[in-house]
Amino acid sequence: MDKSASAASLRAKARQAVGCKRFTLKSGLTVLCAPMPDYSTVYAMYATPFGSVIRDFTLDGKSVHLPAGTAHFLEHKMFESEQGDAFDAYAKTGAAANAFTSYERTCYLFSATRAVDTNLDILLNMVGKPYFTEKTIAKEQGIIGQEIKMYDDNPDWRLLTGLFRCLYRKHPVRDDIAGTVESIAALTPELLYACTDAFYSPANMVLAVAGRITPEQVLAACRRAGLDEPAPAHTVRYSFAPESGPLPQTELKFPMPVNKPCFALGYRLAPIVPGDVKREILCDMLPELICGGLTPLYRKLYDEALVNPEFSGEAVGAQGCCAIAFTGESETPRAVADMVKAEIDRQLREGVDPELFGLVKNQIYGDILSDLESADDAAEALLAAQLKGYTLEGRIEALAALTVQDADAALHEAFDGAESAYVEIEPQ
Repeated sequence: MDKSASAASLRAKARQAVGCKRFTLKSGLTVLCAPMPDYSTVYAMYATPFGSVIRDFTLDGKSVHLPAGTAHFLEHKMFESEQGDAFDAYAKTGAAANAFTSYERTCYLFSATRAVDTNLDILLNMVGKPYFTEKTIAKEQGIIGQEIKMYDDNPDWRLLTGLFRCLYRKHPVRDDIAGTVESIAALTPELLYACTDAFYSPANMVLAVAGRITPEQVLAACRRAGLDEPAPAHTVRYSFAPESGPLPQTELKFPMPVNKPCFALGYRLAPIVPGDVKREILCDMLPELICGGLTPLYRKLYDEALVNPEFSGEAVGAQGCCAIAFTGESETPRAVADMVKAEIDRQLREGVDPELFGLVKNQIYGDILSDLESADDAAEALLAAQLKGYTLEGRIEALAALTVQDADAALHEAFDGAESAYVEIEPQ
């Protein structure tokens, strides 16, 4: 079989596995629907690529500066309207609703087994009709202030935030997603409306629905919400200055009430260009090749009780930044970090093991396919790919084309001569 025929066959298999119907409405909204007629649940996600790291932008030529925590605060406020709280409306239908904000996006979601059309109406109208007053903002500031204190008591979160403060001098990823009590106190209705105008326009958003539903149902809900008509357009611009040179800090230690020392070893990488699915997969693959569950290093660390099963490495990124972090608990955290460094140096000298590369590649492929077996994972995978500038079919195809030489090149690009930062939480 020639290469073109093989690629066509691969694309066909990817489309069959994903089973996604894709639409772009007159408003600019992207709609993704994965019908699963044998399932009883419907899972819907409505998202915008507006995360905590977007702090400065221009809206129709006017500069806007946001305090830390704005995207997360806005996520909370979107559930309120002049008619009441959307959670109350969801409760009447029996749906489970939620939302979350990350470094790079904000998502609103629900899962339901009945009244699906009504729940879609609640979701689309809630996000499409923002409502802010000084009084409701003041009330939410107190609520989120309590949530911020909860984050301050979370060692995993403190570890990651500390690591980013070591790796980045200016990038907003240094700041907590929820901000601080002081930063959110500066929020006003005008700032929040500027955010919704800039980032909550339909052309900037993605609706992904999977489960016992038809594309016709989803499109009908979009029509009822007015999303099948042209929407007002705004000009929005923002950028992130690249960071280079020495790390701001190479080591950080602080105490917390934990049972064992917690640690993080991190490396700063060049940001991933939106749509570069090949490099994104390689960044996800590198930690698995170094200390993933299939590696000799992980088996040694686990067999000698140097780490617990939660020890892992992962690529963490957002607009304008990307890092690889190795985190876990250990009675000898510094020794574990040194062993990870030694393994990276060994692979830089000797190259990635082809057999291990094949195993990790198959593991990632299996993870993608397993995500498509549940409505919630399928909707989230489809939505994440779209927001990153590619399709899930494209991710499968790019993964199939990767070679061990690609992994070797990525390893050298990420770690050859790179500085590392070490963060440790000491038991208080």
